[in-house]
Amino acid sequence: MVTYDKLWETMKKKNITQYRLIKYYGISAGQIGRLKKNMYVSTHTLDVLCNILRCPVEDIMEIRLDEPVDFEQKDES
Repeated sequence: MVTYDKLWETMKKKNITQYRLIKYYGISAGQIGRLKKNMYVSTHTLDVLCNILRCPVEDIMEIRLDEPVDFEQKDES
C-alpha cells in the first residue's frame, strides 16, 4: 500500500500549506484529496511535489507491504 503520510510531515517542515500548493503552485484540490486518501497519483504529480518541496520522493511517499498470505495454512482449513 502506498501512503503519503510523509508528504504532510515534509510540508510542515518546509512551511508549505495545502492552500499554497493549490493557489501558488497549481496543484489541483482533487490531487490533494487523492493524496489525503492515499489514492493513485501520477508520477508527474510526485515529480512536481518533489520539485516544489525540494526533496526526494522518499520524503513524500512510502510503500507499506501487505501482510504475506500463508497459502499452505489457507488450503488446510
